[in-house]
Amino acid sequence: MQSVVDTARAIFGAQASSVFLLDESSHELVFQAVSGQGESFLVGRRFPAESGIAGWVVSSGEPMVVDDLSRSASFDRDFAESTEYVPDSLMAAPLTHGDRVLGVLEVLDPVPQARSSLNELDLLALFARHAAAALRVVVDRARPADAGSLGGDGRAAALRMAEDLRRLLETSA
Repeated sequence: MQSVVDTARAIFGAQASSVFLLDESSHELVFQAVSGQGESFLVGRRFPAESGIAGWVVSSGEPMVVDDLSRSASFDRDFAESTEYVPDSLMAAPLTHGDRVLGVLEVLDPVPQARSSLNELDLLALFARHAAAALRVVVDRARPADAGSLGGDGRAAALRMAEDLRRLLETSA
């Protein structure tokens, strides 16, 4: 997951990027990986899954771009202050598998041309889908084989998706 946030941060020229995973049992979002601001202490930190923009993305399953967080009613400024970094703008996309939201990929303070471009939001959403597929492979490798796991075909599909993303990134660079 660290490579996901490092890559997202680089793609969008952002100050920080985070992956939050949804802990369904406690209904909390958990910082799984952080790049940039807060990377040394935020991993493992939890907050309510219905809180802030990440909470909205989890509940809606839709990506979101906010260019001016000071004007956003969804932005949880108190929580941001507790992380020691309050962004001015952000992009967020759900990490999904099928119809299930596994978490959220956020990019904080992306360069201005990335913040308002629909093409950049599409790229973030595509990147989040690929990250979710990779996450699913990791989860499946960590538990015994069962009916819900990705078999060899699922792993092969996830690897093909990762290769597609690599090619996309090369052509957009």
